[in-house]
Amino acid sequence: MTPVRVGVFGLLGSGNLGNDGSLEAVLDYLRAEHPEAVVDALCGGPEVVTARFGIPATRLHWYRGEYRTASRAGSIAGKGLGKLVDAVRTAAWVRRRDVVIVPGMGVLEATLPLRPWGFPYALFLLCASGRLFGTRVALVGVGAAPIGKRPTRALVRWSARLAAYRSYRDGLSRDAMREMGVDTSRDEVCPDLAFALPTPQTGTPSDPPGGTVCVGVMDFHGSDDDRARAEEIHRHYLDGTTRFVRTLVEDGRPVRLLTGDACDAPVVASILDAVDSPLVTAAEAASLADLMQEMAAADTVVATRYHNLVCALKVGVPTLALSYAAKSDALMAQMGLAAYCHPARAVDADRLLEQFRALEQHSAELRRTLAERNLVAVRQLQHQFTALTSALFPAADHAHALQESP
Repeated sequence: MTPVRVGVFGLLGSGNLGNDGSLEAVLDYLRAEHPEAVVDALCGGPEVVTARFGIPATRLHWYRGEYRTASRAGSIAGKGLGKLVDAVRTAAWVRRRDVVIVPGMGVLEATLPLRPWGFPYALFLLCASGRLFGTRVALVGVGAAPIGKRPTRALVRWSARLAAYRSYRDGLSRDAMREMGVDTSRDEVCPDLAFALPTPQTGTPSDPPGGTVCVGVMDFHGSDDDRARAEEIHRHYLDGTTRFVRTLVEDGRPVRLLTGDACDAPVVASILDAVDSPLVTAAEAASLADLMQEMAAADTVVATRYHNLVCALKVGVPTLALSYAAKSDALMAQMGLAAYCHPARAVDADRLLEQFRALEQHSAELRRTLAERNLVAVRQLQHQFTALTSALFPAADHAHALQESP
């Protein structure tokens, strides 16, 4: 039989550890369940994806300055021409594949600043090409959220409608797509794909907690609807987080600053400079595995980025979310920590400290809860991958069923 040709698609290899972690989980699934598949990528950082994951990769956008602000006539013309070239490039790439998987990521949301003719347009080209050429496009464990701006909402809605398979990382995402006019009656909800990654050995927590606190920070400027207040939101977030870290240091607690995207580095630098203490250090994590190793050695985690939260919860460490979107609240509720969310848009260092102390008081109980919830998440993801095989690889699923029959 001819090997199945599988493409993976997204802003992969672009510096976001969560996106790359979702890719890693899908590649682990493909290698375990479909080792015969020939896999490559159309992605944001092809050199990084090839070097790290060992698969061929092609650049997502023809115009290399796609995500830089266009101010000169040349760059504006380059972006415009790039839209036309990308339509042809994407169609040609999709046509040569049997299956394309979009692994996780918040591809159907605008909870961070987003232009409709950037990634939403690229996703629409992918799904439309799949429908045109009969290539099965799967949005697997993706995030979605209500979108206010009409062009972005239209592109996202049509992308979802044109996909052959959809599953979501939480019920809020499925509800959001239903409200946008997508028939979700056959769509499944499963935990975030990163919960399928290997879990590192956890450390021995202090009793009572008094050891390292991991603080995951973010270059946070609000959502796509907050552009007018972006700098104000960022300043408030940074000031509140810095004050919280300073208070921990005054209590003698070591603090380890973590990021989840290359763009978060200036926030780390600002906090290090403002607090100026040997008790505050910064980690250089290159993957979700690195983040999990850092968090597994901590007593407690306070984090903003969604996949920082996933990593902390996955290694079973009591976690407090600086929540910037409903997806963070949903994740915390799913894992039994709904009471430990604090709004990233309005960080109140005093209130945050109260919640932090309450979290540590219930540390032992919360670790038991997380252990139970993680077992459930693993079982749900096993079911997700079985469903994915049935939907995208029917021949392989049939062959497997024959092998299993007496």
